Amino acid sequence: MPHATAAWLIENTGLTFPQIAEFCGLHMLEVQAIADETASTRFTPRDPVRAHELTQDEIRKGEANPDYALKIAKGNEPARRTKGPRYTPVSKRQDKPDGIAWILRNHPEITDGAIGRLIGTTRTTIAAIRDRSHWNISNIQPKDPVTLGLCSQRELDAIVVKAAKKAGLEAPSDTRLDGARAALIEELRRERDDAHRLEDEALEAPEPSAPAPAATTAPYDARAEADKLFER
Repeated sequence: MPHATAAWLIENTGLTFPQIAEFCGLHMLEVQAIADETASTRFTPRDPVRAHELTQDEIRKGEANPDYALKIAKGNEPARRTKGPRYTPVSKRQDKPDGIAWILRNHPEITDGAIGRLIGTTRTTIAAIRDRSHWNISNIQPKDPVTLGLCSQRELDAIVVKAAKKAGLEAPSDTRLDGARAALIEELRRERDDAHRLEDEALEAPEPSAPAPAATTAPYDARAEADKLFER
């Protein structure tokens, strides 16, 4: 809010117009119009000190030296969350038990901690579903967490491979598309063979003979006919 900040600096500090204009990113004529109250809009002053954009020490430096360029204060960076369960939208949280039950049934080698990080749940919930003491166990139906949108296929595969390796098992391979893949390969091979056969037939076919030239009638020669009559 550069105009509102400029209005506060004009009213509450002894900074020059060029200093205020440079700090707020405005033209000096805009600052002059705000000071003279000739601007088209009247702005409510905004305190940059309370907004942690400017310090009193910085203002005093600017007031003492008209050529000093104010420096904006660097606020504290927001804390970044690096640990804890993943966030799950409210609309999908009711599907978590179904996804947990699917993993427990199909991949018992995955630890509770890995399931908690993947689905975004607690060990207590996982244990309750495993021993069927969950309050809603009668309505829980194992469903693929990827289909439910609780995680991606890549994330699930990575956890399965890691758990299988740790348990000394062979990681299962996804064979759901083997039949479709084989059918596609066979169809492509058949199309390739058909194309080669048509090409060979076209090369072996005899070339069509050129049509015989049409018979032409000799032009009538009057002198030759006269000579023939004379000889007779």
